[in-house]
Amino acid sequence: MKTARLLAVLCPALLSISAWSAAPPDITISVDATNAPRKIFHASLKIPAAPGDLTLYYPKWIPGEHAPDGPVTDLAGLYFKANGQTLKWRRDLLDGFTIHVEVPQGVTEVDAELDFLSPATLEGGFSGGSSATAKLAIISWNQVLLYPKGYKSDDINYTASLKIPEGWKFGTPLPISSQSGNEIHFAPTSLTTLVDSPIITGEFLKVVPLAQDPPTEMDIAADSAAALDAPAEVWERYKSLVDQAQKLFGAHHYRDYHFLYTLSDHVAHFGLEHHESDDSRVDERALVDDTDRKLSASLLPHEYVHSWNGKYRRPADLATPDYQQPMQDDLLWVYEGLTNYLGFVLTARSGLLSADQDRDDLALTAAALDHLPGRQWRNLQDTADAAPQLYFTPESWHSWRRSTDFYPEGTLDWLWVDAIIRQQSKGKKSIDDFCHLFHGAPSTGPALKTYTFDDVVNALNQVVAYDWRGFWTERLTNHGPGAPLGGIEGSGWKLTYDETPSEMLSNQASMYHFVPSGFAIGLNLRDDGGINDTIEGEVAAKAGIGPGMKVIAVNGRHFSPEVLRDAIKASKNSNGTIDLLVENTDYYKTYKLDYHGGESYPHLVRDESKPDLLSEILKAK
Repeated sequence: MKTARLLAVLCPALLSISAWSAAPPDITISVDATNAPRKIFHASLKIPAAPGDLTLYYPKWIPGEHAPDGPVTDLAGLYFKANGQTLKWRRDLLDGFTIHVEVPQGVTEVDAELDFLSPATLEGGFSGGSSATAKLAIISWNQVLLYPKGYKSDDINYTASLKIPEGWKFGTPLPISSQSGNEIHFAPTSLTTLVDSPIITGEFLKVVPLAQDPPTEMDIAADSAAALDAPAEVWERYKSLVDQAQKLFGAHHYRDYHFLYTLSDHVAHFGLEHHESDDSRVDERALVDDTDRKLSASLLPHEYVHSWNGKYRRPADLATPDYQQPMQDDLLWVYEGLTNYLGFVLTARSGLLSADQDRDDLALTAAALDHLPGRQWRNLQDTADAAPQLYFTPESWHSWRRSTDFYPEGTLDWLWVDAIIRQQSKGKKSIDDFCHLFHGAPSTGPALKTYTFDDVVNALNQVVAYDWRGFWTERLTNHGPGAPLGGIEGSGWKLTYDETPSEMLSNQASMYHFVPSGFAIGLNLRDDGGINDTIEGEVAAKAGIGPGMKVIAVNGRHFSPEVLRDAIKASKNSNGTIDLLVENTDYYKTYKLDYHGGESYPHLVRDESKPDLLSEILKAK
């Protein structure tokens, strides 16, 4: 008591700060998105404060983005006021996401005003990417808020409201307390839940119920009404996705779930997981065009799996107390790798792709990793460790640099795990049993249960006894040669190449405007001749061709995808070279490719000497 009285006399401001810091604050945030078509969102916040330095953070490490990529560069119009006067503030010199506000005596609450400038062109990634068009918008709360230093995100409460353009509808997992016209008021919630609950809004928005227990729906916003007019069987397949996921895990960990699906050619395309929703963005015609629908089929299964694997079960090093503390990505081969595999499985089990189409997709994954010389120096573990840098690397030099390969290589490795479980248990157990054990009962609302490498190994051993520690140590540190094909081969299939591209490869080439010549001459190029990458060690790279160049002519004839394909096909019965006239920073040179292998496209074919486990894996339950 004497110490407290002395502090009160000598330093009342210090005592005031100490008392305020003891209790987490309740913050009010009001977002005005009525100017979404101009791609600007305005936010007003009321933040409890005390005299002295009020340190505020703009969210830096956003869950699921695996990098310190909070879009602070698009924060503008920042003002702080209290008792009718504008307050001074300054950005921290060591961290651009930290703001220091000078709070004068007698102030108990600070009013903050800010704008978020959604990129006006197709740029940026995740919640920092293009997020608004003339007809729709996706609002991620981390874009439009600040939070005070010194508290866990679980402990800070926000009371939020949102105003949207007149006539627009919306979808969100965030509980609603009231709505009046185009203004929505949400129930008070923690900062953790707020950031984890994006909003999709638009003039053309369709709600498709998928399940009742627990309530599950698709909230789909599009740039046109026609984009929402998908065939009836599409909705049945998404209903099947929910059913198959519930059977895979045997429980759920959300109150209700919203697939927030954006159909637009003018927003950044990606998928980002949340506990009770996902933020997934694809082409405008991704539901109504058959080819486009197949190419995006695995996106929602992947993001849905994250509700269990990534949000409920999460690596301990990714479960940080706020958005300022760095996250460690070393277990992304579980977080993303296992999710990628389970998404692959559920895509077939739900009927979003046929088993043949899903296998074609797997063949492309395996072949790409089988033609990845960067594995010689960078192992799988380092792709996870370096994720904050690799998420934003360009396509050029991909083959030698590598990228976030814990996604595709994780698919192959977890298929290998599934095959081993089935083999060791003589077909009595599978990866489904691991999911039941690791992610399953009892069902809960949103919850977090962290894990370590040892927890993964121990859980696998509870399913079936095996040297899982040795298996994963080898997989994480292996350098090849070639892709990890043990799962494909152990499940009764083989990776082969022939002269006929699969349906999935042809669809990708057509939709994304590239020439599928990488498996033949090691040249990854667009259909205008621009070279995205060359595969180190393959014939094009050996000849001296590199990324950023452009093919002008093939064997003396003006380049086209057909002309190049014809030349590659003819090489099989020719002793001559394939001559490419290439432009490189305003200079022209002819490169002679000594290649005679003909066209080469990957497929999976049955190995009749082994049981067909893969077909069983992809079969609906």
